[in-house]
Parts: sequence; structure tokens; C-alpha cells
Amino acid sequence: MDLNLAGHVAFLTGAAHGIGLATAELFAAEGCSVALCDLAPNVAEVAEQVARRFGTRTLGLRGDVTDFAAVQRALDEACERLGPIDHVVHGAAIGSGKFGFPFTNLGPEDWPRTLEVNIMGMVNLAHAAAPLMVAAGRGTFVFIASVAGQIGSPTDPPYSASKAANINFAQCMAKDLARHGVRVNTVCPGMVRTALNQSVWRSWHDQTPEADRLSYDEWSARKIESVVPLGRWQTPEDVAAMIVFLSSDRAAQVTGQTINVDGGFVMHW
Repeated sequence: MDLNLAGHVAFLTGAAHGIGLATAELFAAEGCSVALCDLAPNVAEVAEQVARRFGTRTLGLRGDVTDFAAVQRALDEACERLGPIDHVVHGAAIGSGKFGFPFTNLGPEDWPRTLEVNIMGMVNLAHAAAPLMVAAGRGTFVFIASVAGQIGSPTDPPYSASKAANINFAQCMAKDLARHGVRVNTVCPGMVRTALNQSVWRSWHDQTPEADRLSYDEWSARKIESVVPLGRWQTPEDVAAMIVFLSSDRAAQVTGQTINVDGGFVMHW
């Protein structure tokens, strides 16, 4: 299927690893120029590797999504070096790093950093990028949320609450920007082997009596078996495929939607 993305420019946050990197690679495979923005010190090297592998222009940018001025600078540099931004994908996010069941295991002091990164990071990117797309009369946003934002997952309440906010704000954006030809959607991964997923396991592991502790592989296998109808992990590439599709003209009539890539974990009746 030709997604008609060749010659476009994509800007991605959280793009040096995991789902963000898989998405950057898939955009590059479709012929897009790609700006990878991340706090990781090796983001420039990762961008060069993507360029060599796919033969497209890339740019690696270090940027903190909680700093609005830094987000603006990164977008400005991407536009200057690659051209006007057609597609924005926001994947930068963190968890609290603590096991939150029950939520009283956490205190109010465990919330602000997660909310700052996961909610205000999205807000900063939206405010920086939307005017560029409105001026152009076109563009797409895809925000990477989580099934945890739909079901009130108790494992990490700050993370779950922030992802619910991502879904809601994306819908607000979609309504506001539709008349300008800009589409906004949210993709919710389910169970994906990422550093964030491993941090959830670690927080569970560290507070569990030693006799009841499981290895990461044992813990994750049991969880997959119990909650995922298709019975297997989702991969970063699975999620990337949906993100890139939603960014393409093949999804020209899709906006304001929340799409789960979760093996059937969340089913709304």
C-alpha cells in the first residue's frame, strides 16, 4: 500500500528508542525526512543510523519536552534543515517508577514529575507545532498514550491519569484544528517490551515479598496470558505501523480517534 508519504517531513519526540524509534524508521522507509527529538545523548547517532539504513534525510535533536522554548527551538531547527513539518508524533513519556496499587502506596510528591513530562510535554509540543500546521493548512498529530489511560490501570496511577489526559486533550485538539485541515489522533499501545514496561515490573518486583517475586520474563508471560486475548506481546513495529498509517492520506477521514494496538486487551462494548 502506497501511503503517499514520500517527501514529507516528520518530527518525533521520544524517538531514540522503542516505539518512537520504530516509528521514525517506518517514516524513513516511506521516504520521509525525519527529525528525532529525545533527551538521550545518542540521539544524533541514532538519527545517522536511520539515515544510513533508509537513505533519507534525518536530524537528531536533544530536547526536553517540559521546556517550551526548547521544543520551539527543536521545531525551528527541524523546519530550517528539513523543511516544513507535515507530521508530529509525540512519544516522550515517563512513569512514576513506583508501584501504585493501592494508590496510597504513593504520596502527592510522586505525581508532579510524571504529570509535567506526560501532560505538559504534550501541551508544549501542541502549542509549538499547531501554529505551523494551521499556517500551512495541513498536517497530522499522533500522540502515543496507553491503554492504561482508558481502564484506570492501578499499577501506576500518575502514569494512567496522564495518559487519560493525553487522550482527552487530543480530542480537544482534533475539534479545534479540523477546520484548518489538521488531523489529530491517539494510539494506545498495550503490552510492549519497552524500558517503561520493565520499570513497571521493577516497581512491582521491589515491593513484593522475596518468596513471591518473579523474573521479568515470568512476570510478563503471566500477564500476557491473563490479559491479552491474542496471547502475545505487541511490538514497537506493530504500534509504529498504526501511527504511520494514521499520518497518511489513507486515513484522511480519521481524526479525534483513539486507536488501541493491544492484542484485544481493551474492548469497549
